[in-house]
Amino acid sequence: MANKNMTSTKIAKGEVVLDAKNVTMQFGGLKAVDNFNLQLRAGELIGLIGPNGAGKTTVFNVLTGVYKPTAGTVHLAGVDTRPLKPFKISHLGISRTFQNIRLFKELTVLDNVVIAAAQHAEHTLLDAVLRTPHHYREEERLRQKALDLLQIFNLEGKANDEAGSLPYGEQRKLEIIRALATDPTVLFLDEPAAGMNHKETEGLMETIAKIRRDFNLTVVLIEHDMKLVMGICERILVLDHGVTISQGLPDAIRKDPKVIAAYLGADVEGGH
Repeated sequence: MANKNMTSTKIAKGEVVLDAKNVTMQFGGLKAVDNFNLQLRAGELIGLIGPNGAGKTTVFNVLTGVYKPTAGTVHLAGVDTRPLKPFKISHLGISRTFQNIRLFKELTVLDNVVIAAAQHAEHTLLDAVLRTPHHYREEERLRQKALDLLQIFNLEGKANDEAGSLPYGEQRKLEIIRALATDPTVLFLDEPAAGMNHKETEGLMETIAKIRRDFNLTVVLIEHDMKLVMGICERILVLDHGVTISQGLPDAIRKDPKVIAAYLGADVEGGH
């Protein structure tokens, strides 16, 4: 199948792939994240939820290397990521999407994916300058890899369209495809359903389940759409003002009075 051999690090299902201990992120006098702990096992699909300003995206930024934690440690497959630049952490197997779509909207759909895949290109700068046969073989390999990914998600027919011309839901899907092109072990999705309608959100749920299954990925999801979170996540952490106030199975989270008071409320109790 087209999706084989696309993960960077081979970690057996159930083994610890990411371990964050006592992570604190402080900006001046504000603790955006306070003593956060997460032991993420290979193959898990977990949700990180909480009200606006709870610190969810800050957690993502720390775990992906955008921010260096004020205190605490983060290890990916046993490697301390704190000294590493975000692109080095990406090479180790972490990829993410963002709340705001960050496509190259004037480039084609295919080129967007090829650019993402190129971080694992196997040719040198000299190959590129001299246009060696190896350079052309590698370009073709990346192009075929990008086409394979687009085909898996039924976007191959739009490979030559401008990315900005896609419907909103397909732009969101393309962002996920770009993240997959970097060969991640752990995929962080930051509000992937933002701005989607009900039908698009249902399609997204199927997409997330598919990539987790077919690519043997570990997925961490920030999302405000509680139907999506409760429908696909096996474990949920709830943040409020930077502090983890609850974690556990979706049913337990749904009924936790602290969670209901902080964020979920009657809508989730009613299943809406």
